[in-house]
Amino acid sequence: MENLHTEIKQLIIDALNLEDIGIDDIEIDAPLFGDGLGLDSIDALELGLAIKKKFNIIIDADDNNTRQHFASVANLASYISSQTR
Repeated sequence: MENLHTEIKQLIIDALNLEDIGIDDIEIDAPLFGDGLGLDSIDALELGLAIKKKFNIIIDADDNNTRQHFASVANLASYISSQTR
């Protein structure tokens, strides 16, 4: 799972052009939105597209669990892992 965490962190950095942030700056349990990494709804859309492209997983924006999936790197990794088995 640690490799997946690293992949997701790098995907976030690359997809959102976060040039001042390194992989080690993103904690796996820290919130991605708001007070955590500070991402917004546009970032969520871009990240969703990047996840679709890299992992061939579609995250339904209308799903009630989507906000929870995007809460942290750990949550994203759990969701991606559950979808790629």
